[in-house]
Amino acid sequence: MPAVITHAHGDHAHAGSEAYLCAAPCEPLLRRRFPDAAIQPVPFGEGIDLGGVRVSFHPAGHILGSAQVRLERGGEVWVVSGDYKRAPDPTCAPFEAVRCDTFITEATFALPIYTWDPAAGVIGEILEWWRANRAEGRASILFCYALGKAQRILAELRGRTDEGLLRGDAASAGQGRVLLHGAMAGFTDVYRASGVALAPAERVGEHARGRSLAGTLVLAPLSARGTPWLRRFPNPSIAFASGLMRVRGVRRQRAFDRGFVLSDHADWSALLGTIAETGASRVLVTHGWSDALARLLADRGLETGTLRTAFEGELGELAAVDPEGT
Repeated sequence: MPAVITHAHGDHAHAGSEAYLCAAPCEPLLRRRFPDAAIQPVPFGEGIDLGGVRVSFHPAGHILGSAQVRLERGGEVWVVSGDYKRAPDPTCAPFEAVRCDTFITEATFALPIYTWDPAAGVIGEILEWWRANRAEGRASILFCYALGKAQRILAELRGRTDEGLLRGDAASAGQGRVLLHGAMAGFTDVYRASGVALAPAERVGEHARGRSLAGTLVLAPLSARGTPWLRRFPNPSIAFASGLMRVRGVRRQRAFDRGFVLSDHADWSALLGTIAETGASRVLVTHGWSDALARLLADRGLETGTLRTAFEGELGELAAVDPEGT
């Protein structure tokens, strides 16, 4: 029996299975993680039989190839959301609400404090921060998820070349360029090969040969913080792009110069709206603030419960470099 994969993030796609089943756009990312594995891609919306259960994948809007899994047997329908968001994202298919009897939903940001502003405004804030740092001859280090978040930022930046930071004489002199940590470069290549339009970017190692790193915007995973890799940048300004930055105390505690609230998960209102759209009478909640969401849904008359899993999402991002991070 193959492992059914919602998306290619490491906490949802583990090595060790004999075979994998995923949505077709997820295949190249999954194959990058497991190059020798047997992977069966399935187009969105196309049903297949798996042990007497009708299984189909439907867009989740989280990252490229992310999917919800619809399971039907004997007239009863379950949907496993995987990670999802409802905000527009130029790098992946938008979320599709699927009617079901039982809905298994994530709850990464299931508290009322977590609300997201439109991405265009957040990208504008990033550009302003970058511009100010460039004027001071500083590199701008933006920590973010290596898969999904980095490519979303590049896609959003591509539409903002009129800002002058991504073109012109300054860029040709080395300033105004976007650089990538090596951990992001391979995934970014997959996005480009899949037809996703992204802003120009190059690996840090390729750019550094004889050229200044001052004034550059550098996308890097949070795990690079505090490593020798970071020391090559002149007086860097350090920022983090995550839904976690909605809580100012987290930014101050982790000593980021800036925090940009940009998440690839549904916010509070989107979680509640999505649950309502599914029409499910039973909702099972997993990872994140699952207990809080389950209590609210129970108060609203739904049959509900929590499922304990190893999934982490953005809440595990800080913990990945700091065991006390949440």
